Amino acid sequence: MLQDRPLLGIMLMLGFCVVAPMGDAVAKLLGQSVPLGQLLVVRFAIQAVVLIPLVWLGRRVWKMRGRVLRLTALRTGLHIFGIGAMFMALQYLPLADAVAIAFVMPFLMLLLGKYVLKEEVGTRRLIACAVGFIGTLLVIQPSFADVGWPAFLPLIVAVNFAVFMLVTRQIAKDTDPIGLQAVSGVMAVVFMAPLLWLTQNTNFPALQFNAVTNTEMMLLAAIGVLGTLAHLLMTWSLRFAPSATLAPMQYLEIPVATVIGFIVFSDLPNGLSAIGIAITIASGLYIVMRERAIAQLEARGPVPA
Repeated sequence: MLQDRPLLGIMLMLGFCVVAPMGDAVAKLLGQSVPLGQLLVVRFAIQAVVLIPLVWLGRRVWKMRGRVLRLTALRTGLHIFGIGAMFMALQYLPLADAVAIAFVMPFLMLLLGKYVLKEEVGTRRLIACAVGFIGTLLVIQPSFADVGWPAFLPLIVAVNFAVFMLVTRQIAKDTDPIGLQAVSGVMAVVFMAPLLWLTQNTNFPALQFNAVTNTEMMLLAAIGVLGTLAHLLMTWSLRFAPSATLAPMQYLEIPVATVIGFIVFSDLPNGLSAIGIAITIASGLYIVMRERAIAQLEARGPVPA
């Protein structure tokens, strides 16, 4: 079993925070012309196609049984539901706003790490996470009265992915990350493809298949590649660091999403959002410095978390 290496886990999570919003931006671009079900099945199919050769060539462990297999199936179901809810939210909300609202997730994950996994969470990290959460609240701009029920979708995503990451933490050290993602991709396709086939003659537009252009096909491929890379980075990060350590770092996904939203969709945050983004960055940088200090002092004896 691997030992925790918090700084490596943090760097991997930072990679996730850059790649994940890029995939969300592509999904937002495609959401108006490609049905949700089609987006999801192609995304997971590409994940399987990309990773299965890596599993085979690298002779990685992919066979699962018992507890690990059951938790992997649960993780796959949570993955499908969470990505589907986020893709739907992106059709109604600006990219940065959708990500910002969903960022009650790290706070929930911190609490799950402390009270469910019994991980050590010191006062300083709790304070840093709380400060980052305040910054998140400042970034949340859309009024529920303006956007209606879709404003609740990122909140559903937050709860879903908090549980998703809790389940991932339970199996991350007992599975190969590439093998885990390959199996999850196959599981998702096996579940979703028959469902979409059975619903083709029904009145559910989100579960239909549409013909796509060459450009849309390239963007669909990009969703699969970016989504696969993002969740590999997240899975690797959880192999090396507790969820409580990684939770505050994920706040950095908000400013990244803001920059991508401005470049792609010309969405620019107002002054209050800018203040919130600055606060989230400051809290994240504090966690990085704190983890570095702890790593340097661990050999000398116990240090406060």
